[in-house]
Amino acid sequence: MSSLFDSWVQHKVISPRSSRRHSKDGPLRFALYARTSTEDFQDPVSSCGWQREAAQILVTSLGVIVAEFVDVGYSRRLPWKERPQSAELLMALTDPDRGWDAIVVGEYERAFCGDQLAQLLPLLQSHGVQLWLPEAGGPVDPASPMHQALMLLLGGQSQREVLRARYRVLAAMRNQATDQGRFLGGRPPYGYRLVDAGPHPNRTHARWGRRLHQLDADPATAPHVRWMFAQRLAGVSVAGIARMLNERGVPCPSDVDRQRNTHRSGHAWTLRTVAAILGNPRYTGRQVWNRQNSGATDATARGWNAPQEWAISTKRSHPALVSDEDFVAAQAIRAARPAQDGSPRVYLLAGLLKCGFCGRRLDSHWANGRPGYRCRHGYTSARPREVSSPKYLYIREDRLLAGLSAHVGGKAQKEPAEIVSALRANGLVIICHAATRVVTELNTEEPTP
Repeated sequence: MSSLFDSWVQHKVISPRSSRRHSKDGPLRFALYARTSTEDFQDPVSSCGWQREAAQILVTSLGVIVAEFVDVGYSRRLPWKERPQSAELLMALTDPDRGWDAIVVGEYERAFCGDQLAQLLPLLQSHGVQLWLPEAGGPVDPASPMHQALMLLLGGQSQREVLRARYRVLAAMRNQATDQGRFLGGRPPYGYRLVDAGPHPNRTHARWGRRLHQLDADPATAPHVRWMFAQRLAGVSVAGIARMLNERGVPCPSDVDRQRNTHRSGHAWTLRTVAAILGNPRYTGRQVWNRQNSGATDATARGWNAPQEWAISTKRSHPALVSDEDFVAAQAIRAARPAQDGSPRVYLLAGLLKCGFCGRRLDSHWANGRPGYRCRHGYTSARPREVSSPKYLYIREDRLLAGLSAHVGGKAQKEPAEIVSALRANGLVIICHAATRVVTELNTEEPTP
């Protein structure tokens, strides 16, 4: 019956008008643009429904909606060219047989943010396409002072709504994490699983049957986390821990949860994975929020926030896999260790050396009581190199500085500090090769971050 009813509704609303032959004197054909938030927090059907209704009320006496472009789960802050459906709509502008004459939206804040409309109007004008807004009572006229003021007002309101909503949500999540220790979503850390924590504190959500969740120790993986912290406190390196986990055949996090890690191989532990676990305060039993910078619009720009920006619950909210004291001690082990005589280890050329074979930045390496640098061409202690791969590159700092002084200063020998200062000031990179083990080129590129 539902499919029959849907067919009747579609025929009742669209079919009679859309089946007419449109001429220059006939009704306008409109393309509706609508946008909804993520499916988890807003029903796309109901949201698109009221936007369509607002648009139909606006154009009902002058035309008919014959096409719909609906973006679901894309922020209004994204330009139209970066949303799939709005980008498809813009591409259709150049098609003379696109089937519609004008664009209508149900609400400005759903479609635009800031000055997006002002930037879009010249493009629409160049193709002879009008944009209709309920707030304008019809088509937007870029030459009208009244409409110019209206666009500024609506753009400011939209931007204000985004900022207010973001501030309120982030402030609420911070308080829920610190004061209540609430689990705020996302995948549970390795070593934990999600369990039921009772009804939702919001009465309306509770009546809908929504439940809270909290972290609990996973019998299968929690022992491995405890073992990792014990090994670290015993002085084992992060790479050594990763290597032993692989040798013991312990499944890595992406292997344990393949459904949400299809983009990862799931074959082995890596140094970075072990370091992330050893540095996660959640294993002390406290809830942590805002570790990752998820506010960046560019996915490649996302990273980890500074620890002072994290929100950590004041009380334990789930079973601890490591004590507070042991966790802090494990973090201290990660700091750079002094030499055997207690003096700090200083690497003058840190960040200035690149491998001439693979292009990677050389790692600082202390050997035989003196500083040096090495490149393992992407291999680590957790993943040893293959027999057929090139040998590692090792260079002593004193020999490198001597060769650099001769290369730069000629007969006039320069002090190492003066050479290093000049390199950093000019953004120079030293390219090193295994065959010569000396400087072969000064590259005018910035050091690889």
